[in-house]
Amino acid sequence: MAKHLDLEEQEQLDQIKHFWARWGNLITWVLIVVFGSVAAWNGWNYWQRNQAVKAAALYDEIERAAVARDSDRLSRVLGDMQSGFGRTAFASQAGLLAAQALQDAGKLDEARAALTWVSDKGSDDGYKTVARLRLAAVQLDAGEHDQAMASLAAPVPAAFEGLVADRRGDALMLQGKHDEAREQYQRAWASVGERTEYRRLLEVKLAALGIDAASLQTGGGRDGK
Repeated sequence: MAKHLDLEEQEQLDQIKHFWARWGNLITWVLIVVFGSVAAWNGWNYWQRNQAVKAAALYDEIERAAVARDSDRLSRVLGDMQSGFGRTAFASQAGLLAAQALQDAGKLDEARAALTWVSDKGSDDGYKTVARLRLAAVQLDAGEHDQAMASLAAPVPAAFEGLVADRRGDALMLQGKHDEAREQYQRAWASVGERTEYRRLLEVKLAALGIDAASLQTGGGRDGK
């Protein structure tokens, strides 16, 4: 009986050896890939969390510099944020915050640079569009009408289309292109909610161009006709 069991065990061992000889290398490599992927995923998550913590700390420093109106420190920390954590949402938020503080301080070139960076390299389409809208406003204030239109030329998320159309209308008005401006204001008016204060502002702009906004709801044209 013992010999019979020994023979069975030996046969099983031989089968295992044969199986391992044939498939062992493949199994080993599969396990290496699986465990390596798990380790890489955990490492990536750790790196992402670490980046977010560091970016948040820099953002806090930018906020403090903005409140203190320390433009030099603000520009320096913003540069650190952009170079080290440019792919984070914090970098886009910091760029918008810094741009406003720099503009308030009269440093328009630096404000433009901050807005341009967000519009070109921001991590989120919403932040990028806000940056373009604000950059266009700065350019319009400086009389740079064509540059403002260029800043507003990129495709934007649907939620921002009305705001962009309104800003385009402003640029066209300043260029004396009233018919084109009217078209943009109408597009903006149609895209915003009926009860918003912003729509009333658009109605004022349309009225200045001879358009009664009430006529837009009824399908009328200029001067309510």
